[in-house]
Amino acid sequence: MPSAGPILDGDLLRAFVAFADTLNFTHAARRVGLSQPALFERVRRLGDELGAPLYERSGKQLRLTERGLRVAAHARDAVARAEAFARDLRGEPQRESVTLAAGEGAFLYLLGPALTRFAAEGASLRLLTLGAPSACAAVRAGDAHLAVGVLDLVPPELVARDVLRTPLCVAMPRRHRLARRRSLRLMDLAGERLVLPPAGRSHRDLIGRAIARLGHEVDPPIEADGWPLMLQFAALGLGVAVVNGICAPPRGVILRPVPELGTVCYRLVTRRGAELPPAAERLAARIVEIGKGAARAG
Repeated sequence: MPSAGPILDGDLLRAFVAFADTLNFTHAARRVGLSQPALFERVRRLGDELGAPLYERSGKQLRLTERGLRVAAHARDAVARAEAFARDLRGEPQRESVTLAAGEGAFLYLLGPALTRFAAEGASLRLLTLGAPSACAAVRAGDAHLAVGVLDLVPPELVARDVLRTPLCVAMPRRHRLARRRSLRLMDLAGERLVLPPAGRSHRDLIGRAIARLGHEVDPPIEADGWPLMLQFAALGLGVAVVNGICAPPRGVILRPVPELGTVCYRLVTRRGAELPPAAERLAARIVEIGKGAARAG
């Protein structure tokens, strides 16, 4: 029967946090001041005593297993609490620190006011620019307290709060033939050169499926990675970009919603059962508040 002992062993937990952060035994050993064999032995012992492998090999890379992700989250929380307790015993000032993971678009067009207000309160802020799946993985592994992204399905290990629902829109120059309309029909896009994310992105797949239902195929689109580049290509008149409605278009570009494409919802994600530090709770409240304000303004 697996023992609870290693979960309380600070040395093992610190070793595993270093390994989870780097997924490299040599780099992790250097971080905690151990030899590579000594760190490998601690990670192996932790897995053995918990009765399940904590990592696996994928090609030439190492990655955490599902059990490893859960242990990493616990280990990061435990190490952070121990370090905070030690600083308190030494009478050192406590510097609150929060890690937020979100995509480029969320940082650019949604989260700015919340981050500005939070930073003014004096807490340390670490930002990870990650797409929604990777941002959720960072929260699951305890590498981020909070994540914000467009999520349809929320993993059971996470808890989500709606921040803002926004329509999908077409960005085009003001001189474009469709610019006079308040909203567009999906069939209006059938003859247009589209600016879309690279193949394999969920946004690209959604647009392709929607147009295919009309009996059309998306011609080879102009591919752009990220809303700013998509909007810039639209501003240059190279095509029309399908973007989320939170985007702030550059000068000379307007957004028009396409009701048939529906809406997307930005959600704030935390780990189920995790005890968030007070600063993370404050930032979460700021984000939800900003989302409500943006919805009222829209």
